[in-house]
Amino acid sequence: MDDPENLARAVAGGDRRSLARAITLVESTRADHRAAAIRLLDALPRAEALRIGLSGTPGVGKSTLIEGFGLMLTGQGLRVAVLAVDPSSARTGGSILGDKTRMEQLSRDPRAFIRPSANRTELGGVARRTREVVRLCEAAGFDVVLVETVGVGQSETLVADMTDLFVLLLAPAGGDELQGVKRGIMEIADLILVNKADGDLRAAAMRTVADYTGALRLLRKRPQDPPGFPKALPVSALEGVGLAAAWAEMQALADWRRAHGHLAARRAEQARGWFQAEVRAGLLARLGEADAARRMAELGAEVAAGRADPVAAAAAMLGSLR
Repeated sequence: MDDPENLARAVAGGDRRSLARAITLVESTRADHRAAAIRLLDALPRAEALRIGLSGTPGVGKSTLIEGFGLMLTGQGLRVAVLAVDPSSARTGGSILGDKTRMEQLSRDPRAFIRPSANRTELGGVARRTREVVRLCEAAGFDVVLVETVGVGQSETLVADMTDLFVLLLAPAGGDELQGVKRGIMEIADLILVNKADGDLRAAAMRTVADYTGALRLLRKRPQDPPGFPKALPVSALEGVGLAAAWAEMQALADWRRAHGHLAARRAEQARGWFQAEVRAGLLARLGEADAARRMAELGAEVAAGRADPVAAAAAMLGSLR
């Protein structure tokens, strides 16, 4: 195993193989690897990239859009990291991780880095260590980090808690035009991109954009949004149409939030949430230790037999963890 401090220096120097090894280290669940990962993250230099989360239902064209978008950005001289989260099988734990195959041109671009990860049944559309992988990519000098979520629907909101901008990708004529005011994923979207605005679907895409533009006006105004946001735009990932306009809107929104202090406040709150999530995960991990598991089993049996109240038993279990 690489020395964490040396690995951190190699990552900061832009070495791609070291970055890949560092990501493998932070994603490992082995106890010795976790200890080394903590040292690695602590040794990384502080750097910031524009973090963009992108979600959408399967088949909407996320990979095609990300490839076209990423190639446009690298063509402008920017370095782009793509963190693609794939679903894991609840039965076997396996995952296909086929995003490099779907982004063939971008995967060959020397200014781009694509890393697929399995979500390992984590909820929220992202993987357990996505936040740490974002930190690694920022330290490696990438200008933009794109986090592509699993793509499972309206509950996929966790990615917004680790990115600066959240983009929702929709397909035209998908039957969701009247659901734009639903709580959940629609309320946290900063930009809605209606994909496949080309060929026979162009007219339907423009109608969908109009429908969502109207629906967005009904949402409560957020203090972190300048006038006109959130907004809906048509794009064609296949033809590359609308990608430059979408990037201009993302930059404008990020610049406004940075100038008004919202971006720094968002990052600070995300860091606090990351800390709290790690504490909760650590407490859950302690429940899996031998003594705690045995105590859980004993109290569970008492509750099942009716000899203990569930609330009282839970309080006793928590008290034993002190």
